[in-house]
Amino acid sequence: MTGWWATLREIARPQRDVKARNASAWLLPNDDARFDRHLVDRMRTFDDSDEVDLVVIGCGAGGGVLTQRMAHAGWRVVCLEAGPFWDIEHDRVGDEAGSHHLYRNEPRVVDGDHPVPLGANDSVRGVGGSMGHFAFYAPRLHPSDFRTRSTDGVGVDWPIDYPDLAPHYVRLERELPVAGQYWPWGDPHPYPHPGHPVGGTGQVLLDGCAALGIEARVGPVAITDGRFGTRPHCVHRGSCPQGCKADAKASPLITHVPDALAHGAEIRADSTATRIETDGNGLATGVRYVRGGREHLQRARQVAVAGCSVETPRLLLNSGLCNEHDQVGRYVMVQGAPQTAGRFADEIRRDKGPPPEAGSEQFYETDPAKPYRRGFSIQTVSPLPVTWAEHVTAQGHWGADLRAYMRDHPHWAVAGALCEFLPQAANRVRLADETDRHGLPVARFTHSRCANDDLLVDAARTVMEDVLRAAGATELMTVERYAHLGGGCRMGTDPRHAVVDADLRSFSVRNLLVTDGSVLPTQGSANPALTVMALADRAATHLTEGARAGRRAPETPVRR
Repeated sequence: MTGWWATLREIARPQRDVKARNASAWLLPNDDARFDRHLVDRMRTFDDSDEVDLVVIGCGAGGGVLTQRMAHAGWRVVCLEAGPFWDIEHDRVGDEAGSHHLYRNEPRVVDGDHPVPLGANDSVRGVGGSMGHFAFYAPRLHPSDFRTRSTDGVGVDWPIDYPDLAPHYVRLERELPVAGQYWPWGDPHPYPHPGHPVGGTGQVLLDGCAALGIEARVGPVAITDGRFGTRPHCVHRGSCPQGCKADAKASPLITHVPDALAHGAEIRADSTATRIETDGNGLATGVRYVRGGREHLQRARQVAVAGCSVETPRLLLNSGLCNEHDQVGRYVMVQGAPQTAGRFADEIRRDKGPPPEAGSEQFYETDPAKPYRRGFSIQTVSPLPVTWAEHVTAQGHWGADLRAYMRDHPHWAVAGALCEFLPQAANRVRLADETDRHGLPVARFTHSRCANDDLLVDAARTVMEDVLRAAGATELMTVERYAHLGGGCRMGTDPRHAVVDADLRSFSVRNLLVTDGSVLPTQGSANPALTVMALADRAATHLTEGARAGRRAPETPVRR
């Protein structure tokens, strides 16, 4: 009853505070345009010679939130985005093959014992960043995630605790907004929108978990479920990873960019940052970038890097910054993401609805009875035809056999796991010998798994197979894959073992921040987008508080 009452109270609360701090949902046109191009056409612009208050590199989860917050606070902000300002109506299509132009397809090098594919798996070019094609599952980290070394003897402790981030989680959940049933795991909490009706795959997971006594819930998904400004309701068209043409799915392009533009930020698309410049005092003075084939230098009093766990270390290494203790690019993490498909006699039609509909975090925490530390979560996933074909061919099915499985796809439901792989110093991003079209070294990402990682994948596979069998599956197939990058410029208290401090400020360049997923010391078994946004919101709050105290830049550089 407590959960029901908390949910009802949260759903019924007024949205005045949300609109006051971020009116993006009220600035979108209530028509088929989906985005008010007048906001872009009339956008405030700055000259390269203007010393703006802040340059943000990257307009994804972290960069989009930081840009909006600081512009709203009156800062003069330029956000450099390597990709274009996508036209929601014309650039987004409902099929996988037609969406490759959205992805970051520039060269990288991957190696190690367990190389991780990069590209469509990890990033999107353009305003809104990778949230343009993320599957909108938006859980929080657990309180235990912040103290894995102290409580479980693995990973590393964060320089902040869960209560430091909790109010920022709440703010972002209300702004996206997040829809779901009362969440009983970690820090139990309600969501601002009720859970969406589930489709066939969601019902399969809920039924299978119920049969085994596993607690499961609907949500949490960053999709409107009801009226929210002028944002439309989800229409359950199912091609969400290719970008939402209805604007129901959260992405900084619609959740934070409109308000940022309305408050004077310039989002400079098609601008690839190549180097961060510093002065004789070791402070950042601006960012070199390439736009239209020409190199520019935007002057700034502060710089924030918000690329990703691959591109942010690469930029810092190409700039020769923040690596006095060989920490830039280290401890890059991915989550193990095996997927198990089960065939059912009835049609499931998993493509008729959002991919993640329901999930469970019952196996999230360390179980002392198990031979591994930390854990995993499970949730529904709904691979579209191309991805489904990859799933099937991974089992060795080709030719007529493959075509039979493709025709049979309405009968299959798919569950996915997120396994908390542990941070390892040898899993890192370095500069490769190969160069990009600008002549800069590309990133080399080396990744290998440890024994604990392997045990988690095996355990997650067993649970998913048991759940699908319990729901009535007659045939199973599992494929191993990876999801979500984290780490590479992690936060900490000691510059010998971290790149940024608790406020995401570089230890060595004090007016340089990192506000993307690369700062994560550990990753938990949760999709990271909400946590990245909450960390950026926290950093913005501290920057604003400093400005109110009369400071727009650090008082003195810190020498280490």
